[in-house]
Amino acid sequence: MARTRNDDACPGALAVHQAADGALARVRLPGGMIEAPQLEALALAAARFGSPAMELTSRGNVQIRGITDADALAAAIAEAGLLPSPTHERVRNVVASPLTGRRGGVADVRGLVGALDEAIQADGALAGLPGRFMFALDDGRGDVSGLGADVGLHFVDDDTAALVVAGVDTGVRTRDGVPLLVEVARRFAAVRGTAWRTAELDDVAPLLEGLSPSAEPGATWPPVTRPPVGWLQQDDGRVTLGAAVPLGVLRTRVAEYLAAVGSPLVITPWRSVLVFDLDEEIADTALRVLAPLGLVFDEQSPWLDVSSCTGSPGCAHSAADVRRDAAAAVADGTAGVHRHFVGCERACGSPSTGEVLVATADGYEPRRP
Repeated sequence: MARTRNDDACPGALAVHQAADGALARVRLPGGMIEAPQLEALALAAARFGSPAMELTSRGNVQIRGITDADALAAAIAEAGLLPSPTHERVRNVVASPLTGRRGGVADVRGLVGALDEAIQADGALAGLPGRFMFALDDGRGDVSGLGADVGLHFVDDDTAALVVAGVDTGVRTRDGVPLLVEVARRFAAVRGTAWRTAELDDVAPLLEGLSPSAEPGATWPPVTRPPVGWLQQDDGRVTLGAAVPLGVLRTRVAEYLAAVGSPLVITPWRSVLVFDLDEEIADTALRVLAPLGLVFDEQSPWLDVSSCTGSPGCAHSAADVRRDAAAAVADGTAGVHRHFVGCERACGSPSTGEVLVATADGYEPRRP
């Protein structure tokens, strides 16, 4: 069902949100992709004009809190090449299989990320999309198709993809993916009313008009809650280092160390960081430097099964310091069940599987369905 209000206060790099701890900006990173100099510039800008603790989001973006000079921060973000379109900066929400083109998958979607980003920025009608609207490019492994994107492609071979709307395979197969994604998004912008997401529409048929299914529709993919972490061998023999970031809080100083490795990076939808294309010797050295800084490289770590919203004191809606409580709960173990701690019923950042625990005056309770 569509929402009964149209108060879309989703922040951007220019349209900041006033939180309890000051202004908050969100920097969109299509596909989570960021170059080392850009990450360094972002960390330095955050430390200078905001909080020294950046937040990684469930869409592979970066948030900066406690901003003291929003204009100066925006200028620094733009200078780093992370603000290519002031009119479309909030709608460049593109998630993509983080390891695509380097390890596994049936297609390499890295080039499509850039092409889709350019197409979004070039379409004036898409500037009015809600800030929560999300595109997805899954290289066939099924990692981001389970995130419930509004519209996406799920590749079935190296040049054919399934069109996915509201997380469901529509039965439409395409070899011309980017224009089709843009067209579906444009149709949504025209008919959405007060809906922020395609799943909120009573009927998605208007988004698919004229598109004939050639396969059985209705397939979905299980949600993924754990990031790829540790020493990951790439298909070309080089190494990717996967680092989980506890509760998604990336200290700017740690970000500077990540940037110092000098390799391409991806911020994943699971609040982790991938550092790519490393020779084994460099990977070994980087691992020895980064692990003591609090990054998690152990795939058995209980930190991979715990997440949280911002909580208090940063959020005025929160009934508790959920990050403190989530960190305390890590020692309890989770038996493979993901637990997401939130400060109120809005349950920001909640995964679609596992337990969502809502703070109350009497402790935490499971979120009501």
